[in-house]
Amino acid sequence: MTQEIIKKADQVIAKTYKRFPIVIAKGKGCTLWDTEGKKYTDFVAGIAVCNLGHAHPGVSKALSMQADTLFHVSNLYYTIPQVDLASWLTENSFADRVFFCNSGAEANEAAIKLARKYFKEKGENGRYRIISMEHSFHGRTMATLSATGQDKIKQGFEPVLEGFDYVPFNDISALRGTIGPSTCAVLIEPIQGEGGVRCPDPDYLKAVRQACDETGILLIFDEIQTGMGRTGRLFAYEHFGIPPDIMTLAKALANGLPIGAMLAREEVADAFGPGSHASTFGGTPVVTAASLEVVRVLSEENIIDHCKNIGGYFKDRLSWLKDRHEVIEDVRGMGLLLGMKLKIEGDQIVASCMEKGFLINCIQGNILRFIPPLIIEKEDIDALVACLDEVMN
Repeated sequence: MTQEIIKKADQVIAKTYKRFPIVIAKGKGCTLWDTEGKKYTDFVAGIAVCNLGHAHPGVSKALSMQADTLFHVSNLYYTIPQVDLASWLTENSFADRVFFCNSGAEANEAAIKLARKYFKEKGENGRYRIISMEHSFHGRTMATLSATGQDKIKQGFEPVLEGFDYVPFNDISALRGTIGPSTCAVLIEPIQGEGGVRCPDPDYLKAVRQACDETGILLIFDEIQTGMGRTGRLFAYEHFGIPPDIMTLAKALANGLPIGAMLAREEVADAFGPGSHASTFGGTPVVTAASLEVVRVLSEENIIDHCKNIGGYFKDRLSWLKDRHEVIEDVRGMGLLLGMKLKIEGDQIVASCMEKGFLINCIQGNILRFIPPLIIEKEDIDALVACLDEVMN
């Protein structure tokens, strides 16, 4: 059965992913099963999406109830779940306004457009360039891959869109030296995810905020991977006490349903008037109803504190592995966004762990990334560490 499904998929689905040779059929909590009945403990979570785990009963119930009530009417009309979710997001963040869309790339597109539009509305037509970081990742659309600081993402799609400058992450001097009269914003991930789980130096983001304030440009935080509790706070910027002017969310916001959101301060958001930007499916009743249950669980069920505590335990266990294996160069990250840099390629380790019933992720060729559901427990972590210890031996 499995090989038949894979063969059919390879005939009809675009070849944009290098897929593993398993077919996932079922999930519950932190566990997945394939079509052969093999069980896996999931340390990928749909790429930092299923923060509450698979088939969460509350999210499933909220989805089902809304589906029986109202699916879609477009954004020509108000709907209750969308209004309630926007209210929750603004009440729990720096922002005053929310724009809903369907993905992280779309949220970043909206942020790029808003930053440019803001200065156009102010009469500063020459301010349009956006500074982003080397090794960053902001999406696969033409604008967001142009903003991404990785050449491999852009290969084959040149010429990329004009208007983006790139500086090294954690280099405030390079950033200050690049800000000019045509700069409108800095776009940055508080922690680089796809770029290798790279964390900022202690005072770096404060210095970025200060540079933006001094030059009158906007600060955009891409929290698509770091947001919704992943780092042990609701949003990663809270660790550093540095509110942005614009923030983007997606991934874990609806625990697996397609949603994106761009949040902004009132003064900045005012640049988007009727007709300036839109999304047919942005914030549909079904998706926002599911997302409301996600944020309720995060708020009321101690999930984020658990992430902070269990993340510290997980990082300590990975550091223990580092002391045992010379092949491990570094362990880094916050909460349950953790990375292990290797001195060798990581693909074979990923394959060996999958064979032993653990799903992990490798990025940049030699960095193992661990992004499990936030409900992961110590025994799951201990089992993975034992597996890694065995594989590395």
